[in-house]
Amino acid sequence: MSLVLPSPETYNRVLGLRVVRAYTDEPIPPTEMDAILEAARWTGSSKNTQGWEFIVVEGDHLDTLATAGSFTDPIRNSTTAIALVQTPEGNPFDIGRAAQNIMLAAAALGIGSCPITLHDTDRASEVLELPNGFSCRYAVALGFPFNEDEKESRQTRRISGMGGRKPVEDLIHRQRYGG
Repeated sequence: MSLVLPSPETYNRVLGLRVVRAYTDEPIPPTEMDAILEAARWTGSSKNTQGWEFIVVEGDHLDTLATAGSFTDPIRNSTTAIALVQTPEGNPFDIGRAAQNIMLAAAALGIGSCPITLHDTDRASEVLELPNGFSCRYAVALGFPFNEDEKESRQTRRISGMGGRKPVEDLIHRQRYGG
């Protein structure tokens, strides 16, 4: 595909975003974390409700947060996670948009990320001490990529058939399903 884009760097960053599950122990500097949180704050939302709040989780609390899900090793392996809290007026679609903004902002700063589903929302609410009516089903693990482990993990996933993307013709329909 050959497009002339006013901002090819932004477009290529969207296409190049990859999940990172292995991290170094290097902490994320406060200025970078503030930039990531600012990108989350500026995410668009339906009717501008901004129905979210964000909890930054670090240290021993990462292991505790990880008990709220089934596939949460990236949280345990990370230096920081952001729990995306849905307020009573919020909705899951907007939470997903905020997660994507967090991941794109992190990638722009050289920080890896992995979206995580917290399958046990009651446990997540307990761990995060959420008020009634608030919920947390998703978090984003963050950290500087541990490149050697990441390469090995990606190769294993590719061999098992879990890597890459489906062909565009298998995904795109026009006017109706199958069209």
